[in-house]
Amino acid sequence: MFLDRDGVLNEAIVRDGKPFSPMTVDEVVVPADVPSALKRLRQSGFRLIMVTNQPNIARGSQSREAVCAINDYLRDKLQLDAAEMCEHDDADNCDCRKPKPGMLLRAAHRDNIGLSASFMIGDRWRDIEAGRRAGCKTILIGEGYDEELKSPPDAAVSTFTEAAQWILQQAEKASAGAGSTD
Repeated sequence: MFLDRDGVLNEAIVRDGKPFSPMTVDEVVVPADVPSALKRLRQSGFRLIMVTNQPNIARGSQSREAVCAINDYLRDKLQLDAAEMCEHDDADNCDCRKPKPGMLLRAAHRDNIGLSASFMIGDRWRDIEAGRRAGCKTILIGEGYDEELKSPPDAAVSTFTEAAQWILQQAEKASAGAGSTD
């Protein structure tokens, strides 16, 4: 299970219709439904891996230490199994900045995760596209900030709880299908 950070695990700070990252741990707000939904996913056997673009580091508007403090805070508070971060900007043309799937592929290789049975939850087109390119099922939370989606998500929901419910339904269907003798 791959989870975007800002707008999924914590609230994005929206200014003029555009999402921004919190600049300090004090600005981090975890939606009330996220901890319990993550717990349900973890109890169902999912590994929880945060994958986050943090271009403010490359842009010089936020220190790596400040970003890592936020990542560590979320990892501890939400009991995440791992965190992958891209600190590059688009001009760097790295393989890890979403929409490229590098962070997901690296984590899958490291943790022996089957991507076709995995999910990517995000709030922007980049998240959905990275998940699609990695071979995961994708879930969009929210409206995508009026950004054009390059490809449609497998599911679109309003809350993290709805995303978790959809994932658990898909896992149940897959499990029932695997046990079928037809």
